[in-house]
Amino acid sequence: MSLEITHLVGGYAGFTVIKDLNLNIAPGETLGLIGLNGAGKSTTIKHILGLLPTRQGRIALNERTLADDPTAFKRQLAYIPETPILYPELTLKEHLQLTMLSYGLAEAEAWPKAQNLLTQFRLADKLDWLPSHFSKGMQQKVMIVCAFLADTPLLIIDEPFTGLDPLAVTRLIALIEVAKAAGKMILMTTHVLAQAQRVISKYAVLNQGIIAVVGSLAEIRKHYGLAPTDSFDLLYEQLSQEQMHG
Repeated sequence: MSLEITHLVGGYAGFTVIKDLNLNIAPGETLGLIGLNGAGKSTTIKHILGLLPTRQGRIALNERTLADDPTAFKRQLAYIPETPILYPELTLKEHLQLTMLSYGLAEAEAWPKAQNLLTQFRLADKLDWLPSHFSKGMQQKVMIVCAFLADTPLLIIDEPFTGLDPLAVTRLIALIEVAKAAGKMILMTTHVLAQAQRVISKYAVLNQGIIAVVGSLAEIRKHYGLAPTDSFDLLYEQLSQEQMHG
């Protein structure tokens, strides 16, 4: 069981963003995908989700591809986007019911888990609220609750800390730790490395459409000639210089 991305080439009409991307995530691993804005992180995620067609290469999740069986492939993953995506006409309760229906979850088993997640993120008394009643941070919490309720082998989290209060960040990190211990695969993009490093198993630096290096924080620092005490701002400065001269 794993997520395997092999020689992926892709992007948008007339513009190649991902040039030759290779990545693997094993059960119980959290991969931190880092890089400058425009490096291709969101594009990579869109290819995994099937929102963009793959030009070359292969994306396999537990040996299944989108081409093999799109529904079965997508039921193996849940997604927390950087900007919450909710249906304006559906209440929080209806979003949860839609999640249960989409992933084939038995409501008798799913609702106790949903209630636990709602309580953790202080949403238990807001089941009848519409998205327009929620702040952006609360909408993000709804996305988190739905994603962890789905209980999928792969969880994709794009800049998860945006708009979250400190307590919600702590709760999210704890959920990721539990998911890792249960053998889930997690792909996370984030610029907030200080908060994320507690749960990230390894990092992949994406630069100009390719993976420049994969490894621990110490290995990433060594690759870029940074001292153990150097700020990761220096890494981003180096990536920026490479982009300018690349």
